[in-house]
Amino acid sequence: MKPRLNPFAAAPEPMKKWLDFGTALAAEHGLEPSLMELVKIRASQINGCANCIHMHTREARAMGESEERIYLLDAWRESPLYSDRERAALDWTEALTRLAETQAPDAVYERLQFHFTQEEQVKLTLLIVAINGWNRVSVGFRTVHPAGGAGS
Repeated sequence: MKPRLNPFAAAPEPMKKWLDFGTALAAEHGLEPSLMELVKIRASQINGCANCIHMHTREARAMGESEERIYLLDAWRESPLYSDRERAALDWTEALTRLAETQAPDAVYERLQFHFTQEEQVKLTLLIVAINGWNRVSVGFRTVHPAGGAGS
């Protein structure tokens, strides 16, 4: 894959604002860090963003997330390794990431409501918006993840 351009070099001010938005969102989130990383990884899997998958799997492992849960994330529905709260968040992530196909179904939203407060629903939704935005920047401009072995 050949990178197209470096958006930080091409438009540093808007990219800094976008980065600041994501950083502030994560700092003020109040959601479990492990849940946030699972959401970022899952959206990135759906969008085929190798750079974001690389980044967020590393961050999840650094937080103590198990390799098994990371490996099975693409098949979370078939695995007992995820809590009901995580399942609701992952389902919402998939519904919003695939919005054109799903139209954010009522049943998915009802599960979300059961496990998340209204404030958490908004915060989770903004997190999903942010990672989908990063995926589009990275995939669109062909950002290449750092090369290296499994431990990189």
